[in-house]
Amino acid sequence: MKKWAAFVSILFTGLYLQATPVTSFDELSFEEKLGQTLVPFVDVDSADMLRPVIESGRVGGVLIQWGNYSFKQTEELIRKLQGWAAKSPHKIPLLISIDYEGGTVHTPITLGFDYLPTNMMFAAANDEESAAAIAYLAGLELKRVGIHINFSPVLDVNLTPRNPIIGVRSFGSDAPTVARMGASLIHGFQAAGILSVVKHFPGHGDTTQDSHYSVPVVKTSYKQMEQIHLKPFAKAISQGVDGIMTGHVLYPALDNKNIATFSKPILQDLLRDKMGFNGLLVTDSLDMKSATNYCTIAGCAVRALESGEDMILLGRYIKPVSVVSQITEEVKNKKLEDRVEQAARKIFAIKEKLGLLSSNQPAVPPAYKAYQAELAKISDKAVTLVRNRKNLIPFTTTESQPPTVCAVFFAPARFADQLIDFSKPFLEKGWHVRSYNAALTPRKKDSERAAACAQGADLLVVTSLQWADKTNINQKNAISGLISENKNVVFISTMSPYDISNYTEADTVLATYGLNRYVLQAAAKIILGELQPQGKLPVAIP
Repeated sequence: MKKWAAFVSILFTGLYLQATPVTSFDELSFEEKLGQTLVPFVDVDSADMLRPVIESGRVGGVLIQWGNYSFKQTEELIRKLQGWAAKSPHKIPLLISIDYEGGTVHTPITLGFDYLPTNMMFAAANDEESAAAIAYLAGLELKRVGIHINFSPVLDVNLTPRNPIIGVRSFGSDAPTVARMGASLIHGFQAAGILSVVKHFPGHGDTTQDSHYSVPVVKTSYKQMEQIHLKPFAKAISQGVDGIMTGHVLYPALDNKNIATFSKPILQDLLRDKMGFNGLLVTDSLDMKSATNYCTIAGCAVRALESGEDMILLGRYIKPVSVVSQITEEVKNKKLEDRVEQAARKIFAIKEKLGLLSSNQPAVPPAYKAYQAELAKISDKAVTLVRNRKNLIPFTTTESQPPTVCAVFFAPARFADQLIDFSKPFLEKGWHVRSYNAALTPRKKDSERAAACAQGADLLVVTSLQWADKTNINQKNAISGLISENKNVVFISTMSPYDISNYTEADTVLATYGLNRYVLQAAAKIILGELQPQGKLPVAIP
């Protein structure tokens, strides 16, 4: 990774941010030590609910939720939260964390951060150095706004097309590829000074249920777990990953009674003792149904601590003061003071490692221009030519008049600013361009407008967007109609490539694994023959 390592030479400015002096860990009260382990979720609208528990030192960090607000608003939110922490008894700064993992857990208008490629897009491009560079530059932007931990990358090996929650969040179905590309992102985030917490141990890739709503069960044997699902985590541990998030999933071959979050055989016997992981153990959000199926949020927090978790993600659907008080009482009743002491020391040490307890912290310069250059490069490499039965790509025409392309995008309106860039390569070659952004779940008027756009066009480009396993029937019917009623059609899958199996009639198929302006421009250039397709499918399409 010599090329991307050059980015590490970016010099920080001479400006410094004043940090609040704190006392030693041993002087903290029991409530403050317990608080170090507790992490509620926050956004601009809900921040004030957390003020009492932050000012009393009874939470040690927050997880910022995605919302429609800007980089500046994110910066202001973090400044406000840390201002409250500075009023706590021992003035200990908060650990600020985020789920910045690309794809379905990011849209171009949230928090002010740029588009992060999906893991599947990284895998299709198969460029470890560029992946590490993107993680590094993205990490600098996170650090610039005051974020310390990124719950990324996802190291689940996605073996089933019917997985309702992972999909493009995974690097694919090949364990060595997942391990290799995951290590690249880990190194990139770490080089920027961001803690990388990988997920969802011991693997959420072979599930057909969403752990937000029910308890997934993975009936894989221990040998298969070891050969496939554990491999990326073992690689991450060998590379010095900072933390591991566990999944709310039941693995009968490992523990037939408890989901991983509440399982000592999985957390202690397997992960700590056998695999040798000594870093931070983090729960997935405890307000998910797969956890609350067993206990209240407060009860789940205590159970997770007792089982060996260090950082407890409480979720967003809580009353912070009440829940923290309940956790405190239950921990005392169960006499878990030693376990709390162990977990809190680990988190306090992380704050020391990150420099949060020192008097000065260097300010970080903007890195978004370099980031965009790397994003464009990896987007060019990721686009995959899946089918080209009639050699429509590269597209040529014998007409003397400038040809016309109609592009019909089935995508949420919030991606409109990304879609417009698809037209640029065509316009630069003198084409006439028509386009229509149809609804994700189209109605009759969408089909009528799409048909009007396609009428008389020399080339029709139609895109799908499927988030995970569930096929949008309205979208499928509309796309199938456009393919059957027109000639010279290029079909582009813009998110989960598994939806390609819905369109066996499509002769020409591209996959982008995500929706951003750069990958759309790359697809246009491939259609025109200006760019050779380089991407490889990271999964098998049924």
